[in-house]
Amino acid sequence: MKVKTIVFDFGGVLVDWNPKYLFEDLFEDKSKMDYFFKNVCNDAWNTEQDRGRSFSEGVNFLQKKYPEYYDYIQTYFDRWDEMMISDIPENVDALYQLSELYPLYGLTNWSAETLPLAYKRFPFFEKFIGVVVSGEEKLIKPDPQFFQVLLDRYELIAEESVFIDDNMANIQAADKLGFHTIHIHNKMNLIDELVKMEIL
Repeated sequence: MKVKTIVFDFGGVLVDWNPKYLFEDLFEDKSKMDYFFKNVCNDAWNTEQDRGRSFSEGVNFLQKKYPEYYDYIQTYFDRWDEMMISDIPENVDALYQLSELYPLYGLTNWSAETLPLAYKRFPFFEKFIGVVVSGEEKLIKPDPQFFQVLLDRYELIAEESVFIDDNMANIQAADKLGFHTIHIHNKMNLIDELVKMEIL
């Protein structure tokens, strides 16, 4: 296997981000929190910010629809950085090892407004040569066009690149484009997988 480039997803791979880290302390009633994440600030709503919608537009939309959750919706944006509890140490360790051997790139579904908060907090981002952000491109994984932006902009070849992500739909999309892929999940160790694939 000929590998020249490593491409990382960020959330769930390098950054441990989860809104519940913040809201578990704000909701006394767990059932109300569950309702909030299922019906109000849910994945579909958050994805639109990742796709390029401004947080002000997204927040205003929900506050009008769910005025009883007005303050909680505002908090989702105002205290967004508190949802990043830490990096994911074992995967960041792998990143540093890989950075000594390969150029690193990022392909992330992330709001253009909030990603700078992660850049400021985690020094490992300095190791990336280039990053393609869904919120800037108005495209989002698993859309193959989003992968193509990365390949075209940095003149990469999918068949010579390893793509690392925690979302299976994104992995499957990368597979179809010819990437070598590694699916991050809680029953695997990234360094062990890289060694097995003879990448490290």
